[in-house]
Amino acid sequence: MNQWSARWHEFVKKRSHFALWSTFIKWIVLGSVVGLLSGTASAFFLKSLDYVTDVRLEHPWLLYLLPLGGVFVSFLYIRYGKNSAKGNNLIIEQIQDGTETIPLRMAPLVLLGTLVTHLFGGSAGREGTAVQMGGSLAEWFGKLIKISPLDRKILLMCGISGGFGSIFGTPLAGTLFGLEVVTIGLISQQALLPCFVASFVGDLVTTRLWGVHHTHYVVNDFPTLSLMIILKVVLASVIFGLVSMLFSELTHFLKRIFTAMISNPMIKGAVGGLIIIALVFLVGSRDYLGLGIPLIKDSFEGDVSPFAFLWKLIFTAFTLGTGFQGGEVTPLFAIGSTLGNALAGILHVYGPFLAALGFIAVFCGATSTPIACFLMGIELFGSEGAVYMFIACVVSYLFSGHSSIYTSQLIGVSKSQFISIPQGTRIGTVKRARKK
Repeated sequence: MNQWSARWHEFVKKRSHFALWSTFIKWIVLGSVVGLLSGTASAFFLKSLDYVTDVRLEHPWLLYLLPLGGVFVSFLYIRYGKNSAKGNNLIIEQIQDGTETIPLRMAPLVLLGTLVTHLFGGSAGREGTAVQMGGSLAEWFGKLIKISPLDRKILLMCGISGGFGSIFGTPLAGTLFGLEVVTIGLISQQALLPCFVASFVGDLVTTRLWGVHHTHYVVNDFPTLSLMIILKVVLASVIFGLVSMLFSELTHFLKRIFTAMISNPMIKGAVGGLIIIALVFLVGSRDYLGLGIPLIKDSFEGDVSPFAFLWKLIFTAFTLGTGFQGGEVTPLFAIGSTLGNALAGILHVYGPFLAALGFIAVFCGATSTPIACFLMGIELFGSEGAVYMFIACVVSYLFSGHSSIYTSQLIGVSKSQFISIPQGTRIGTVKRARKK
């Protein structure tokens, strides 16, 4: 078998046309398999998430079991998690030349942990779960077919794209997210075709095969292009970038401080649950629990509290900072859209328009993935406001600084020539690198 394989590679090398076709067919097949796996996992997760959310809304008393939920989730990861506790960062590190194995158990663990978090009222998202399931399934598939180390990296990027594209119904954004999220400022075009196939097939599998329907938001009117509107968009986008930085830094700070203060993860989870319950009583509302989709809908259909974005930010930072499972992206959508709605009144612009910009721009600032977020805006809201969406993503990307919800992201290119950061520095060590 190895002899035939060597002969085939030698044959392909001598004929460039066959080499291109060989690569094309190879990644169409491998990307499709990853898309099928991640899309199926996302469909099961989305349907399960809808179910537990309905149960929580029907039984408000479940909130008071959130501390027990925190204990249970922490116990799962202590007992069975091993390096799965690193979450999305583990997958990113392996694409960057990591030497650890991504265990298949990551998929069921993050699935169960996220469902428990949402059942009892934690404020978290779903992207992290989809990406981790996609990455762990891609790793399992790669081991099954015994791929090379280089192909393993590409396959893991496919897992990210397949999970992201299928969970939000945005295959183009999913493609670029898998390419951009690994290293800030650099994109691996070698993985462009595989990531697109995985994201596209993942979305098709989720929606067509399993019948999952994604939430749609409508912006009926984009303002006519003018200097005044552009200035207002730039100002709002600066704020979007600063708020995304606040979210990232607060979440990381809470993770550090709670870990330092409470060495037992199960006790930390219980304390986190108690804090969320206390916040509910402090605010007098349960609007900030769960994904935050009702907040997003209100941002596009009417008015929301001017401080809704801040409360959602605080609820989510404490939920994730104390060890609960789930993603950050959907809460970031809620933070951005409610902030955009609040700024619309101050800047005297159409509310849903600025809510749409905040939706993608805050997410962009928190992940430093401007092209993916721009494409997401087009996929969700149409191309009529493309110029405004691009401005919002670029400005937010810049003003969020070198911060991110993913501490393992590498900095390929500094965001400013006046900020000296060694190439290859991880986001989590930026402050130390700048002091040297």
